[in-house]
Amino acid sequence: MPSHLHTSLRANAPSFYSNSSSSSPSQSFAAKLLLLLTLLPLSLALLAFALQWRGGLTDPTTRWAPPGSSHLFPGMDNASPLSSISRHSSPSSSSSSDCAHLARSASPSFPYYRDWKFDFGSSLKPKICVTTSTSAGLDQILPWMFYHKVIGVTTFFLFVEGKAASPSISKVLESIPGVKVIYRTRELEEQQAKSRIWNETWLSGFFYKPCNYELFVKQSLNMEMAIVMARDAGMDWIIHLDTDELMHPAGAQEYSLRQLLMDVPGNVDMVVFPNYESSVERDNIKDPFSEVLMFKKNYDHLPKDTYFGMYKESTRGNPNYFLTYGNGKSAARIQDHLRPNGAHRWHNYMKTPNEVKLEEAAVLHYTYAKFSDLTSRRDRCGCKPTKEDVKRCFMLEFDRSAFIIASTATEDEMLNWYREHVVWGDKDVKMKLLRKGILTRIYAPMAIIQGLRESGVFSSVIASTPSILSRDKFLSLIGGGNSSRAVASESLPSRKAGRGVEHHSTARKILDVEASAAASHAPAIPPLSAPGIRGYISDEVY
Repeated sequence: MPSHLHTSLRANAPSFYSNSSSSSPSQSFAAKLLLLLTLLPLSLALLAFALQWRGGLTDPTTRWAPPGSSHLFPGMDNASPLSSISRHSSPSSSSSSDCAHLARSASPSFPYYRDWKFDFGSSLKPKICVTTSTSAGLDQILPWMFYHKVIGVTTFFLFVEGKAASPSISKVLESIPGVKVIYRTRELEEQQAKSRIWNETWLSGFFYKPCNYELFVKQSLNMEMAIVMARDAGMDWIIHLDTDELMHPAGAQEYSLRQLLMDVPGNVDMVVFPNYESSVERDNIKDPFSEVLMFKKNYDHLPKDTYFGMYKESTRGNPNYFLTYGNGKSAARIQDHLRPNGAHRWHNYMKTPNEVKLEEAAVLHYTYAKFSDLTSRRDRCGCKPTKEDVKRCFMLEFDRSAFIIASTATEDEMLNWYREHVVWGDKDVKMKLLRKGILTRIYAPMAIIQGLRESGVFSSVIASTPSILSRDKFLSLIGGGNSSRAVASESLPSRKAGRGVEHHSTARKILDVEASAAASHAPAIPPLSAPGIRGYISDEVY
């Protein structure tokens, strides 16, 4: 029996060893494959780390940047503790210096521009120009202008008077590439008195009145001239803005007005941007563009029930939903027969423009953002502070009330009125409206303008002006100054107001056009208030 068992085991032995030897290569291959899959990622990670440590990887933010431009963010220059030099320094270099380096001005790192010189060239399309009529100082004009350069505006037509027309300021403006400065001189007014729109009925209702009405006429005449200059300069789009307004190109693939207008269909003639109004949270704002973050949304960007349901909380006893206008601004495609239709819209002599209203983009209006705006409006208008006389000067009810208060109240009374009617001090109401979406916070303009300021763009523009300025004069140009939404009324009045302008008025030439009278002479659109609650209640009743 044992002998038989031994024979049986020996007989089965070759088969056992044969199976063992045949499975060994497959097990060995699996083990090697497992080892390879384990080592390969580790090897790649070590290689990437070694290359990065030696500076062999290219930063994607700098790969396509123009040659010679700086790509370092604040705090990442060679002197920063975060740089490669500081990595090898001793730990005793302290963290206190980190804050100092991060807070100080550094070379700009915006990859689309050559050291923030904004040399756009001829390749960027579409070409956008902005026209304005202003008497503001450099403290307001430069941030306004360079912000719009960042988001894609290439050309500016500045119709200046008052402070903006002074030699020290106008020289700086004229030195900036892409800027055309036009002065309100007697020659300019004589030229505008011969323009087409001078005798057309659509604008005639705004003549013979001072202050805001006179400004409205000036803006329309200036816009007519800007259309011609824009066409000669090869522009694709034109926008009229005040220097207390910033375009907010929300909804585009990138924060770019150029990108936004590039996506507009070719059959669209005009793009309407609903306005958002600044909602200040304190009474000591000095620099609205950098300090104001909260805005009240336009009716067009809110659900109807939300707008009217929260109307009382939104107005806080003021005459209207917005303090000032609520009908937005617009961009027009440069084309034949284009004309202004007041400061807020454009029109065409040959057709009714095909327009679209954007659902996300807006124009941010920084109105009454500073307490001093009360007195600046008072000082440039010569009306009597009575309810009847202010109607000659102002189109909107809040402007009239503010003018009367600024003309009759003491400084303390004015401040109390400003806090009650302008400043959003009630945290509960503010949070309620923020949750409902009526109020919103927008950070992009503040971030862009602060970046421009910290990079030294504004001071560099002033310092490079070919004139000799004293230190005090230099500081006065980039510091304080009066806010100016309107032009100072110190030049010749517009149309048929005497003082030697009447005889320059000529009858409109007979033009060979076939446009209907309605299309040619649609009345100019003035600044309008947002929809009121009374109309909504009437609609609900009926």
